[in-house]
Amino acid sequence: MENLIRTTILGLVFGTFGTTLGGIIGVMLRKDSNIFLSFVLSLASGLMTAIVCFELIPEALEVSELITVLFGIICGILLMIFCNYVVERRFKNIYGTTKESLLKTGIIVSIGLAIHNFPEGLAIGSGFEASATLGYSLAIAIALHDIPEGISMAVPMKSGGMKSAKVIFYVLLSGVTTGIGALVGGIIGSISKDIIAFCLSFSAGAMLYIVSGELLPESNNLYKGKISSLGNILGFIIGILSMV
Repeated sequence: MENLIRTTILGLVFGTFGTTLGGIIGVMLRKDSNIFLSFVLSLASGLMTAIVCFELIPEALEVSELITVLFGIICGILLMIFCNYVVERRFKNIYGTTKESLLKTGIIVSIGLAIHNFPEGLAIGSGFEASATLGYSLAIAIALHDIPEGISMAVPMKSGGMKSAKVIFYVLLSGVTTGIGALVGGIIGSISKDIIAFCLSFSAGAMLYIVSGELLPESNNLYKGKISSLGNILGFIIGILSMV
């Protein structure tokens, strides 16, 4: 029980720290910049790719069979597809150039981040069940990549006219699901190594979908230059260094 409480608290702290710091940076920015937003989104995608390639999938393969890992990845991808479908159906008529549309876009981003923060917490919780080193490594890496995501959430909200304090509150709230995910991961991860592998690969699948289906396409839409490629490479390198 003590380990479970510790894992939940760590997931909550690391999950809210990165997004909140990013939110603070976002509300302090004086003007919008497509180049900057493109860079931070691609940076986040590079970080997440490094986590998937060098932490989640290798660790899952060490404790279970390939079929379990593939099943977990597919389940994670399918869940994110379903969540995105629900969000798009709920807010399908919000895009435009007015302040109201910017505000609603920021809210959609926060919903998407809250959804995908859960499998991140799941990875932290199940990671701690595998080893303390993996748990801390994942927590730090996730906190780092949550910073640009917090920025990408705060900027459209602030540009849409929301007060800074309220923006920070919603950004902080989106990180709470990381703690919930860590609790669930800690509970089900203690059952067997196959469960740990499934949790890790499930999180990997969710992250793969977010990177390929959301972050990179949106980054390229915002700016067509090379900055997104540079951000992706830099994020990938930072992700590797955060695991050393």
